[in-house]
Amino acid sequence: MSNPNPVSFVAETSPLVTRLSDKPVVEARAAPGYDPIFNAGLLVHDGTYHLFARGVREGYRPNPGDGPRFLDYVSDVLVFESADGVHYAFRYVLAGSGDHAHSFEDPRVQRVRSGSGDQVVMTYTNVPPNYGHEPWRIGAHRLIFEDGRFHLDGTSGRVIGPEGIGNKDAVVFNLTDGRVALMHRIHPSMQLAVFDSLDAMWHADTTYWDDHLARLDHHTILSPSPGAFSVGAGAPPIPTPEGLLLFFHERRGDGSYTVNVALLDADSAQVVAQLPSPLLEPELPWERAGDADNVVFVQGAHRREDGTIYLTYGAADRCVGAATVSEDQLLAALDAAR
Repeated sequence: MSNPNPVSFVAETSPLVTRLSDKPVVEARAAPGYDPIFNAGLLVHDGTYHLFARGVREGYRPNPGDGPRFLDYVSDVLVFESADGVHYAFRYVLAGSGDHAHSFEDPRVQRVRSGSGDQVVMTYTNVPPNYGHEPWRIGAHRLIFEDGRFHLDGTSGRVIGPEGIGNKDAVVFNLTDGRVALMHRIHPSMQLAVFDSLDAMWHADTTYWDDHLARLDHHTILSPSPGAFSVGAGAPPIPTPEGLLLFFHERRGDGSYTVNVALLDADSAQVVAQLPSPLLEPELPWERAGDADNVVFVQGAHRREDGTIYLTYGAADRCVGAATVSEDQLLAALDAAR
């Protein structure tokens, strides 16, 4: 369903993208007991936009000493729903601290073909209780839709990836032949791990991951541009006739985060083309000032029937924005960039 009265704002950084509002589509404090609400994954199910946002519990505070920027900083996964992708309402807490993770950060939600049909998978950053002594890892759960809402399959919770290595920004998708690909980020670049099935990914052992680490350069598909700190997968890739559209983030040398895009080969997930400039940069006041200044952090993407791609992004670690881009125009720009 389209928004009957959209408020459009055309970004100065790229003529390809249009913000759907000059205000966040989900503001901080939009759910009881939470302050920042940002970095949201997305799934459109039966015509409803389900936004899976990272909500930080009230009461956190700046850290006056060494270590993390904030103390008592705990994130849960909150679900908001919308009929048009612009007007969202808070519905429920999907996953809370202590439910398989000390803190859930930056959820992505994706449909993955495996076995007899599609499964819904949520990947997220699993933050340990003693972060600083143990690294961030990739957490994953299957989700079940029952009684009008999504639920965690509690028996499915996993930490995926090599032991003892910082690892995050994971998205899961299918290659053309049905194999399951996991894109992840071992700093500073993005790597690809491929499995015969979702179950094979779920149960990959140390032998698999030791071999993956031994050939990490071989598995690396995207690295930061000159002068940038890091890159990481944003939204699960969008299939198109030309390949897979991957929206990802880059942390620049000045510390700001931008939204970028690459085209992947659908058979191998190798990069075919990449736009040389960001698709979206922090420009509006709520994108430029917050708990982390100058951040637009893409995490959700959905192809609409009209050929536009709808994007959700976190802004300044405080709120959620939404934008659209024309698939045809974006593919044309990527073709020109080859």
